[in-house]
Amino acid sequence: MRKLWTKIMGLGVMAVLLLPEMVMAAAGKAELLVIVADTRKFTGWEAWWTNLYNESHIWFAVVTVVTIPIVGVILGVLADIVMSRIGIDLKSRELAEH
Repeated sequence: MRKLWTKIMGLGVMAVLLLPEMVMAAAGKAELLVIVADTRKFTGWEAWWTNLYNESHIWFAVVTVVTIPIVGVILGVLADIVMSRIGIDLKSRELAEH
């Protein structure tokens, strides 16, 4: 058991010592990478959305995080209305099987 523990610790120490070298090696290649979305085919809100992505990834993330729950609530309310119209009662907790 001691040999296994020694090997695991040795691999862990080696990984910690070599990890900065791998990160530094990747940084040189990653500086040349530019992430953009192609906006030539979009109009209206799609063009706005892709331009927002191209201009600021932070604002794109903020708008996305705010939009997703709002759309979820709207779709949930619409689904509740449709289900109540077709006769599915979600407000009572009565079990069908006893």
